[in-house]
Amino acid sequence: MILGKKKDKDVEIPSASLADIVFLLLIFFLVTTSIDTEKGLDLVLPPPGDIEVKIPKKNISNLFINANGQAMLDNEIVEVNEIQRLVKEKLFENPLLIVSLKTHKESEYDVYIKVLDQLKRAQAKRISLADPDEE
Repeated sequence: MILGKKKDKDVEIPSASLADIVFLLLIFFLVTTSIDTEKGLDLVLPPPGDIEVKIPKKNISNLFINANGQAMLDNEIVEVNEIQRLVKEKLFENPLLIVSLKTHKESEYDVYIKVLDQLKRAQAKRISLADPDEE
């Protein structure tokens, strides 16, 4: 019996379906990944245009943040932590109340955010953001 040389077989991984597998994995990850879209401030902006709406004075409460970081609710200085309670009381008396928030040009941004947080905790849904004062 004559033994011959064995032929060396090339070991090869079949790659014909590799592109299909990668494509299916890509689709799987795209479909199963959830994207958090609720980032930022939850504010409803008015439609563009110069439409002016007349609002009775009794339905507006003015909240001003001065340059020193003090909050003034209807021309009375209040602590930022008290805004929630005071606005809740005002909303209880008048559910149509709109809180107009205005800041001084040099006021601190963190105070502005704290005041907005207090208004949200007071469940004030109607908040008007006015342009900063130039004074």
